[in-house]
Amino acid sequence: MAPERPPKGFARIASIAATGLRVGAGQLLGRLGVPGATEAAALAAARRLARLRGIALKAGQIGSYLEGVLPERDAAVYQKALAVLRNAAPVLDPAGAARVVEEELGAPPDRFFLDWEPKAFAAASIGEVHRARLPDVGEVAVKVQYEGIADALATELSLSTLATLLGPVSAKFRLDEQVEEIRARFLEELDYRHEAGAQAEFSALFHGDLHVRVPEVVPRASTTRVLTSRLVSGLSFEEAERAPEETRRFWAETLWRFVFKSLMHGLFNADPHPGNYLLGADHVWFLDFGCTRRLSPERTEMIREAHRASAAGDDARFIEAGAELVGLSSAGEGAQRGRDYLRLCFAPLFANGRYRITREYCRRLFTDMRDHTRAMVFGPAGEFTPLPADLLFLNRLQLGFYSVLARLDVDVDYHSLDAEIVSDLRAIA
Repeated sequence: MAPERPPKGFARIASIAATGLRVGAGQLLGRLGVPGATEAAALAAARRLARLRGIALKAGQIGSYLEGVLPERDAAVYQKALAVLRNAAPVLDPAGAARVVEEELGAPPDRFFLDWEPKAFAAASIGEVHRARLPDVGEVAVKVQYEGIADALATELSLSTLATLLGPVSAKFRLDEQVEEIRARFLEELDYRHEAGAQAEFSALFHGDLHVRVPEVVPRASTTRVLTSRLVSGLSFEEAERAPEETRRFWAETLWRFVFKSLMHGLFNADPHPGNYLLGADHVWFLDFGCTRRLSPERTEMIREAHRASAAGDDARFIEAGAELVGLSSAGEGAQRGRDYLRLCFAPLFANGRYRITREYCRRLFTDMRDHTRAMVFGPAGEFTPLPADLLFLNRLQLGFYSVLARLDVDVDYHSLDAEIVSDLRAIA
């Protein structure tokens, strides 16, 4: 397929809508027993989402691993087809990548870098990654933003478009803050300087940790549209799923420490998809820090209080702390639904001993969240309140992270693991 710029404006929105219709048609044909129809529709959808890139491609990445997004009957077929979007989106032609590098760094890539490889070895929603070398650093990974992607995203990230997509939810609850949060986080991803800063912040947080590793950013070779880091290697998540059970358990524990230690420091990465990890025998490399969020000190303290309650074995206190965090009222159907969902979300912490996060459990989480949203839209006024805007992407992290753990398919003592994180936090304080 010849490289091309993503469509813009109405053509872009129309393409996204057409893809959704094709996916739906493919699922329908599959249920009617038409041989191969679902597979063909899934592959066609993956190709179109890859061409669109941006938010459309992100949606495909989410569908490739997040349990519950796709109907269970068709999930395996669609997840297999969409998995390619995690690291193999269509790439820029070599001349396009060279133009971006020269515009950002002031010299063509084969002059700025040593051993520049014109063909990208990985790609994602808004950029692709090239191998190169710097004399004082060694091998590096150079992420180059797609030409035209910022303009292409302008339409779908407009406040009016996002409000329309949220439909009756937006109309009923006046979700101006939530809409702005969605827009702000995705626009941040277009600024690789923001990502470089977040990557450095996570690296500093886990400095000295032998198991959690974050690639070092090379500041002099990083700008708004080019991000250069030390090149790292490891198993892909698909390869990791076939590793021995004890190794998979170690990885699950390491992922949990990364997510919840950073969260208890008021920081989280909201894009936990499997393509963002490279796994080694005694460590995990964490990649891609474009979609991150720093929480206020007040919100961070609420999260810490919830996990302190869990470490103390006080489940009721944990639920109440969680209810305060997300702004649940003290009574009513909406508040009870919210508390029930919190307990379901943190079932791994309430377990006595080891707990296995399964795909079935993750699908139930997604279904309960969907049902809660429907009740919020169609239920009585005053019974439900929307999630605070600064926690909106935390829900994405929760569902996505658990879906990743489900693929490792191991039982872990999450309660004890979380208690260790709380204990370390006290030692630092």
